[in-house]
Amino acid sequence: MQWCNQAQSDIRLEWGPAAVGYVAQDVDCIVIVDVMSFSTCVSLAVDQGAQVYPYPWKDASALTYADSIGARAASPDRLSGTGGFSLSPASMRKLAAGEKLVLPSPNGSAISFLARESGVTVFSGCFRNLSLTARACRDFRRVLVIPCGERWPDGTLRPAIEDYLAAGGIIAAIGRDRCSPEAQGAVAAWQQMNPLSLRECSSARELQQRGFGEDVDLCLEVDSGQQACQLQGDFYTARQ
Repeated sequence: MQWCNQAQSDIRLEWGPAAVGYVAQDVDCIVIVDVMSFSTCVSLAVDQGAQVYPYPWKDASALTYADSIGARAASPDRLSGTGGFSLSPASMRKLAAGEKLVLPSPNGSAISFLARESGVTVFSGCFRNLSLTARACRDFRRVLVIPCGERWPDGTLRPAIEDYLAAGGIIAAIGRDRCSPEAQGAVAAWQQMNPLSLRECSSARELQQRGFGEDVDLCLEVDSGQQACQLQGDFYTARQ
């Protein structure tokens, strides 16, 4: 399916898990963007000095996997007031340096698993580490940026504007001319929209209605992070 691989461009963009199979065949690095909330959790955890192990299945097997590697397993749901870890970015601030955390997620984690099998360098990007991620990507000629999106109740992909905007910001900061039309469209969105306007987007409103307004604030911070986050084998850590 050569018509969809954007091979004429150095900087490419495509949505969701299928992007790995159809667009990543000849790229040098992949950036996975899942703003609310996987990529933001990764950024906060790595800034704390922790390692994040992506895991695609939100079931009991995550506990088994965590036990096998001597890690803690985050709850697959956002649990408020439990003192544990979950896909709530606020919970990541309790991690200690050197801790290992398995983070189940059907979007960012699942795509990280697929991207890992491609054999190329993989980053997790969001608003918090936007400029740092872009700087790391400048070491590579062909870059695929994947906004993960969310899921409708029937399990199908729901394109998420926050992922698209953060992807566009990363692409703009990379500063290359040979961008695919898909990538150029995301850059145009980034240039026209203030991330703070995303407080009213569907993903943010969902979190606010569930009592996770603090998570929205953390997810929409731009360049507040300290590290670019790279997948090193099975876990995300600071870019070396």
